[in-house]
This record gives sequence, C-alpha cells and structure tokens, in this order.
Amino acid sequence: MFRPKVPTMPQPTGLVTPPAVVEPTAVIQHTPQAPAPAPVVSPAPVPARPTVQLTPGAVIALVGSGTAVVLVVGAVLVSMLLAVAITGASVAICALVIRSLISAEGKRR
Repeated sequence: MFRPKVPTMPQPTGLVTPPAVVEPTAVIQHTPQAPAPAPVVSPAPVPARPTVQLTPGAVIALVGSGTAVVLVVGAVLVSMLLAVAITGASVAICALVIRSLISAEGKRR
C-alpha cells in the first residue's frame, strides 16, 4: 500500500518518428581554376525617380507641422507633470491630516 509505483507506458502517445538514417557522402576534390578577368566598370545608371525639390510653400508647411507636433507633445508632457505634482501635493496633505489626527488622539488619553 505504501510502496511507490512507477508508471509504465506500454504504447507511446502522439506521433513517433523513426530514427534518421545517416548516409555517407563522397568527398570531391576541387581543382583550382584560372582567375576570372576583371569586370568592366560601367557608369552608374540614372535613377528613374526625380530628386525631391521643396518649394517655399512645402517648406512653410513642414515647419508649421513640426511646430504643431512640438507644441502638442510639450502640452502633453506638461499636463502629465502637473498631474504628478497635484497627486503628490494631495498625498502630502492627506499624510499631514492623518498625522495630526493620530497625534490629537494620543493627547486625549
């Protein structure tokens, strides 16, 4: 009753793959060949797309959109900093109130 039983598994469960058969390969000797002639350098091909040229209106639009992005990101960061500061101040005020309540209770006794 108190003797441990080792579980036996008469049939494997799941898919069983047969062991891989390793076949020997032949070694082929490589004979050195004469070096290939140097390739002829041709001029670089002309790109199919034209280069980007910015007009004054496009530059103004880029500067305006960049300024807007900086202002929005700055406003988000400042609001997050303000939220953390307000939370810290409220926690500090709560701690002072709780400390004063505890000290006033101790003086009454």
